[in-house]
Amino acid sequence: MSAKPFSSVWTRERKGTREQGLSRAQIVRAAVELLDAEGLDALSMRKLAARLGAGATSLYWHVANKDELIELVMDEVYAGVVLPEAADWREMASAFAYGMRQAVFDHPWSASLIGTVPGLGPNALTAADRLMGAFMRAGFEGVDVDYAMTAVVSYTLGATIPEVAFLSSLKATGRSMEELRATVDPIVTKLAADRPNLLEHYRCYQQDYDLLVARRLAFDYGLTALLDGLGARLRRQDGPGAGT
Repeated sequence: MSAKPFSSVWTRERKGTREQGLSRAQIVRAAVELLDAEGLDALSMRKLAARLGAGATSLYWHVANKDELIELVMDEVYAGVVLPEAADWREMASAFAYGMRQAVFDHPWSASLIGTVPGLGPNALTAADRLMGAFMRAGFEGVDVDYAMTAVVSYTLGATIPEVAFLSSLKATGRSMEELRATVDPIVTKLAADRPNLLEHYRCYQQDYDLLVARRLAFDYGLTALLDGLGARLRRQDGPGAGT
């Protein structure tokens, strides 16, 4: 059995504009609104057409199938990652990290698509190009550019996606954070009774502890540490004896 050839909405020749009917921008905007309101499982071409008050044929003028629609809405997510055209590598990496984190928070459904849907749209490519350019201008060379970019992207998504999944799961239960804590605290206290390090540390967080604030602070801490490490590697590369 031959493999299915790769295809993308970004590589398919786009049809000419129609004098009447929906535009691609309208379709993408409505799809994002539907996804934000009801999640990924709720998205279908038929449901989207009904939301737009149009026939399915109006959608298929712009997208061949649901996979192409997903590519379009994912690039709309990347539109939220606004990077300055010219900035030093650290400022650019921070702008990417905080922008990408907020974009996933704004569109929780995107968390399950990142890494599976190719980022070939203009917004995704612009973000990658600007981040890469900042690292190259700073003096990162060759594969180090790729490694540095991957480190920033991996940290950002690795720290953000589990948090978004947790908050989405909590929302689905209908519980508040306080109600969850009231349920979990006695369980953790009991199960960690013979793990003194865990228990002592956990007790520090049981009073006047805002989990969401703590997670934001943890993200800041990890990102700062990562950028400090990349900066140290760059200084060693440029310092005395570099390359010897």
